[in-house]
Amino acid sequence: MEIFVGVLSIVVVILVVFNLFRNRTRRMREAEAASKTAAGSGLSISRGLFEPSIDHHAPVESFHVAGAEARVTFDVPLDGDDDSVLFDLLTNEAVEVVRQKRHTLPIDDVTEIVVFAGRNPVREIGRTKLLSPGELPPPAPELGITFAHIAHDPFAAPFDDGTDHSVTYDTRIDVPEDELGPLRGELRIPKGLDRGLRALGTDPDELNGPDFVLALLRMFGYGVTEQAYEGTYLALKEGVSTYITTDTYEPGQHPELEEAVIRRFVVNFSSSGADRGMLITDKYSPFMIHEIEANQPKIRFVTRERIQRFIDSMALG
Repeated sequence: MEIFVGVLSIVVVILVVFNLFRNRTRRMREAEAASKTAAGSGLSISRGLFEPSIDHHAPVESFHVAGAEARVTFDVPLDGDDDSVLFDLLTNEAVEVVRQKRHTLPIDDVTEIVVFAGRNPVREIGRTKLLSPGELPPPAPELGITFAHIAHDPFAAPFDDGTDHSVTYDTRIDVPEDELGPLRGELRIPKGLDRGLRALGTDPDELNGPDFVLALLRMFGYGVTEQAYEGTYLALKEGVSTYITTDTYEPGQHPELEEAVIRRFVVNFSSSGADRGMLITDKYSPFMIHEIEANQPKIRFVTRERIQRFIDSMALG
């Protein structure tokens, strides 16, 4: 009996050692393979932000039914003026919100949809009367808020379009030594773009790099996933992928884009497997970006002195 127990113990020890060795070998192979992929380079997807199927919908703050009213509140910043076009867009969007919510909250007694929007304060911006209690109008042919039919997608133009990237192209020579003011104060934002940003939850009066980029991508129907490195995203539309890095100016920082940030972006783009790369910042650009763009036509820099041209390229009215 003792001999049997001893043999069994030896067999168990051998099996344990074998499994440990096999697992260690498997992990080593996976680590070696991962180092050659975007995930192994720290570029793995951390979370999805939005898909093309939901990109054009205004963010809903709340929805509830009170008596004969279905009340929809959008998390949409408003300016001081009454924008009738924006209000109409949101009022129509509210009907679709009720249509989606009717499966979880009965609306049989609802005769009117009341729409609210704004941030500190929230205010009423529109109403839709129903033909009869609980009867919603037929859905619109194209749901959601979209500006693709009136504006050029600023991300869609081919990067290798033969643009002259000489030293004199869109580079500020006298970079200020003191702190930069808010980016919004230097930009002319057309009413159409202002309206579109607000409709999707971005306040143009508090414009910063990441929010601006994400709002535009959402507006023009991109699916976007946030990457492992802070401020980096992968945008996908019609089979074309764009690796995007954002670098936002903070008070006290040097107002010019740092060389280390540029080089890290170039390396990360090369490892991402994306079709093209774009760095967007509200800092000024150094001269080195022109050489990079000239030698790597799949890369673009949208810096502080170029953002206005980037906006103007959308031709929004």
